[in-house]
Amino acid sequence: MSTITFIQPSGEPAVVTVEPGTSLMRAAVTNGVDGIVGECGGQAMCATCHVYVRSDFADALPEVSDDEDEMLDCTIAERTDRSRLGCQIKASDELDGIVVDVPSDQV
Repeated sequence: MSTITFIQPSGEPAVVTVEPGTSLMRAAVTNGVDGIVGECGGQAMCATCHVYVRSDFADALPEVSDDEDEMLDCTIAERTDRSRLGCQIKASDELDGIVVDVPSDQV
């Protein structure tokens, strides 16, 4: 099992545990984490699962694909160097304990 912590804009954490291979977006939606919408169901087509990945985990993430890069330009909240789409990050042993910040707005 992998643990993911979603930090709300208020600072309140939402900690979920999921099977490896589950996307951060699916983990959030399935567990009712506020602020993660996932309108497109994980196809990197809507940017409603935008998160800010804490720098401790940046080196363990897969490279940003062209599709993800394009969608990150469409986020409602400001895009930063920590911006990623939750649908493109899968829980794994290497990312166990990952912490992400949820933007204040998705849609």
